[in-house]
Amino acid sequence: MSATNQLRADHDQVKRLEKIVFKCSDELEQGTEIPFSDLNKIMIVISEFVDTIHHSREEDSYFPCVSNHDTLKEEIHRFLVEHEFGRNVARQISRHLKLWKGGSDEREPVSRFLKAYGVFLKDHLHKENKFFDDAEANVLTKEEEVDMYEEYKSVFAVVKKVEEMIAEIAFLESCSWYQK
Repeated sequence: MSATNQLRADHDQVKRLEKIVFKCSDELEQGTEIPFSDLNKIMIVISEFVDTIHHSREEDSYFPCVSNHDTLKEEIHRFLVEHEFGRNVARQISRHLKLWKGGSDEREPVSRFLKAYGVFLKDHLHKENKFFDDAEANVLTKEEEVDMYEEYKSVFAVVKKVEEMIAEIAFLESCSWYQK
């Protein structure tokens, strides 16, 4: 496996999350009762998997390695801006979810910001996958790919956390509101 393929594998899991986010938003919009525990799980996967693990792999390792070749710097900058946008939307979801738990009717903003996050994921993943194709074919050496992948694998706690997050995604996919 290579670093690029690892990031693509992350994207496969994030695409599963994207479907969950869209379905959750739609169900909330239709008035379906979704347990706060499930909404919390979605936020945990967004925070711990998408942001803390996946985006960190890109921002701390992959993007710097690609930009060291003095190429694709504009694309990388746009992705960093998009990552920050996604974090801001996730913060809005969390904020409204907290208010909702506190008794305020926040169904609509939670649904709206979940939908916005889903749109972000769909668009962002599509563009990043094209970027990965370009970086893999024209920029990164095989050695760089292997070194970054080995770095990803070397952090056992992260590998364990990815497994946990994939299990959380599977749990959410099994929920009755998602199965509707």
